[in-house]
Amino acid sequence: MANGSGAHPLRVLVAGGGIAGQALAFWLTRGGHRVTVAERFPALRANGAQVDLRGRGIEAIERMGLLDAVRGKLVDERGVAFVDARGRAKATIMANTSGQGRQTLTSEYEIMRGDLVRILHDASKDDTEYVFGVSVDGFEQDEQKVIAHFSDGSSGEFDLLVGADGQGSRIRQAILPAGSDPYWRLGMHMAYWFIPRTASDGDIRDTYMVPGGRQIMRRSHNPAETQVYFVMREESEEASAVHREPVERQREFWASRFRDAGWQTERFVDGMRTSPFFYSQEIVQVRTDTWSEGRVVLAGDAAHCASPYSGMGVSGGLVGAYVLAGEINRHPGDLPAALANYDNVLRPFADAIQGEVNPRLLRLGMPMTQRAIDAFQAATALACFLRVPDLVARLSKEDRGGGWQLPENPVPISARVRGR
Repeated sequence: MANGSGAHPLRVLVAGGGIAGQALAFWLTRGGHRVTVAERFPALRANGAQVDLRGRGIEAIERMGLLDAVRGKLVDERGVAFVDARGRAKATIMANTSGQGRQTLTSEYEIMRGDLVRILHDASKDDTEYVFGVSVDGFEQDEQKVIAHFSDGSSGEFDLLVGADGQGSRIRQAILPAGSDPYWRLGMHMAYWFIPRTASDGDIRDTYMVPGGRQIMRRSHNPAETQVYFVMREESEEASAVHREPVERQREFWASRFRDAGWQTERFVDGMRTSPFFYSQEIVQVRTDTWSEGRVVLAGDAAHCASPYSGMGVSGGLVGAYVLAGEINRHPGDLPAALANYDNVLRPFADAIQGEVNPRLLRLGMPMTQRAIDAFQAATALACFLRVPDLVARLSKEDRGGGWQLPENPVPISARVRGR
């Protein structure tokens, strides 16, 4: 089938079947292109912790026609409480559910990553070829094509290769100059896992501050499970290296760093040892001067990871896929122009959401001493008493990402009409 411009459809390989990769497949197939998604996991990776949608990410999901599906899977998290060692809330910031202004610490659209992945897969699977258990191990390209080499020993010829393979992208490593370091480090680390839920686990996220720049968060996403997050400030080589070590070593590391933390730490560490899901990561941003080389382009976290503290990781991936697909669908016969436009259009948005992360402000939220923790909680309690967070959220004219606006629909009008 020809696409809206009259050019022949492109054969596109997407390396990575996560949120950005599936969203890109959704829009490209509706533009008439033939898309293959190669995912290194043996099945759909529909797991992970709680994520949220904010700003233009909500709009991108709405333009896909999937907002009702997302609403049907939302996690009931009403707000965030800062608690003391006895679990008593010292200050609580509620979600902004007014439909106006800016989302607070908790978004109106909280959803489990696995549920969002399944929603995107259901929306794209009928028109996309998904290949599981296979990764892109290498590629070569010229002006006419990209030849991708897969982990199973096979190869394939494509018009475009998209690296949607996450924060640690191998595709990105292949197109950046040797020795390039795309990571902007925040000096922070995080681990999270699931444990059985108890009656005391409510629908407000608990945040507990521990001296030494440490933090514990508890949030519950269904009647049976609770999520636990350990976060800490540390710039040691050991902390950066542990995320690449065996899972048992990672668990030992996190247990040792929080052994004296108090509150429900003993329960959380005991649950960590038997949890079927556990993930440990260094909190970084991905910052590069270019997102493409020839017929290879980066998308999602591989291109512009904003870090969990931006609140825009998932939304950024959805918006980036929308913009990239739009430029390809509008300029299928001129990929250099399409990829250049992608960079020019999306870069201000990516810079804006990455700029929301201020290491100095993050450090204020992770104090080193008990006195500083007490001061933070007292100031936050006063602000909540005066309804400052609620008023700021409701009266804000822009959400994260600033005044940047989504471009026109990624699918050319003629393609949309023909696909009805």
